[in-house]
Amino acid sequence: STDTSVENVHFRRDWLSLDEIGYRAVTAAISDLAATGAAGIGILVALMTPSDLREDLDALGDGIARAATAAGVGIFGGDTTRGPVLSLTVTVFGNAREALRRDAARSGHHVYVTGVLGGPGAAISAIRDHAEVKPEWRARFAEPHARLREARWLAGRGVRAAIDISDGLLADAAHVAAASNVCINLDLDRVPLVEGVDVVDAVRSGEEYELLVTSAIPIDCTAFLQRFAVLLTEIGSVADGAPEVRTSMHGRPVQIEPMGYDHFGTR
Repeated sequence: STDTSVENVHFRRDWLSLDEIGYRAVTAAISDLAATGAAGIGILVALMTPSDLREDLDALGDGIARAATAAGVGIFGGDTTRGPVLSLTVTVFGNAREALRRDAARSGHHVYVTGVLGGPGAAISAIRDHAEVKPEWRARFAEPHARLREARWLAGRGVRAAIDISDGLLADAAHVAAASNVCINLDLDRVPLVEGVDVVDAVRSGEEYELLVTSAIPIDCTAFLQRFAVLLTEIGSVADGAPEVRTSMHGRPVQIEPMGYDHFGTR
């Protein structure tokens, strides 16, 4: 899989350190492996750098290496070139005996999500508004985790469909619904939230890199927490019907537009 992070599109240098930019770019790419339940093997990194960064590339490399080490993958090589903005293209390699798929959700499946949601979106909103950025929000934005080990554990316990949350919970659930031709019902009262974040903002928050998964059999959320020190929460179910996401709160249907994540949109 290949993923590109471009300055002023996916990040800004006045928001993140170069170490954090390198770490996030690699983690985002590796998260695509987690979404398939794959084990990571290695990465290639192609950099485009502006002239004012030539003396500071060690920090960027440190972040790249830190993310690769955290995922247990090697750095096989890459390419460098100069350009007007900083850009990182990361290609990741992995393998899986039986890959998790977006099109494998079926009627009757349970729907789960890992971790807690809302931190990256809250951090971006606060930065834009020149407001206080809570440490937990910034940590979730600057230091995401690719759930490689967690995904393989889940795959071994009945999970068949998965996606990593990069566009927002609602938007990515809609990707699974469309690929699987099913209706996904989400109970927003059960969505795990970062402290201080509204559920509507949380389900639109992107670049979470948590996993949304479905399984025909119940998953032991307590065992997951004990193994990884990460929450696993059942938040809905899969049903036959038009390929869409239906949401409810307090037992009543609600409509929330799955806007996904847009750093620099006008909304």
